[in-house]
Amino acid sequence: MSDLPTYVFDPKLDLQMERFVDVPPELVWAAWTKPEHLVHWFCPKPWQTTEAEIDLRPGGLFRTVMRGPDGQEMNNRGCYLDILENRRLVWTGCMIEGFRPQPAPLPMAFTAMLLLEPHGTGGTRYRAIVAHADAEGRRMHAEMGFEHGWALALEQLVAYMTAGAAA
Repeated sequence: MSDLPTYVFDPKLDLQMERFVDVPPELVWAAWTKPEHLVHWFCPKPWQTTEAEIDLRPGGLFRTVMRGPDGQEMNNRGCYLDILENRRLVWTGCMIEGFRPQPAPLPMAFTAMLLLEPHGTGGTRYRAIVAHADAEGRRMHAEMGFEHGWALALEQLVAYMTAGAAA
């Protein structure tokens, strides 16, 4: 599988995490595209995802509400850009559903790409790329713990899906 045809990774603006997991791409896809699964693993503990809305189509809504351990909530609303079942999921927080611009102010503008490839016997090569609007946004996201947070969320996804969640 190749990356998006027009996408070029820029280390000055983008962050990337790659892992190999013992979960097939179809289950990783289900975890990312079904709200009833997403709420169980999406943000690293002790945070939790309390709501998820998914309209899985280009221009469709991707919304989550995350709650921190002291009760603060983050309502995240974005728009799907590109969908290739079990292989590629691209969304942005720069737009809301219907490809409408996100109302200002945006805390951090980025577009996320999830790339899945079959690996071995029943596993997945999992790549998450986050493209930022500027170097400052990349720096902020890195300092927030992008690598650690996305890796922990992926570990939670694997644990949840292998515990029989997809049955």
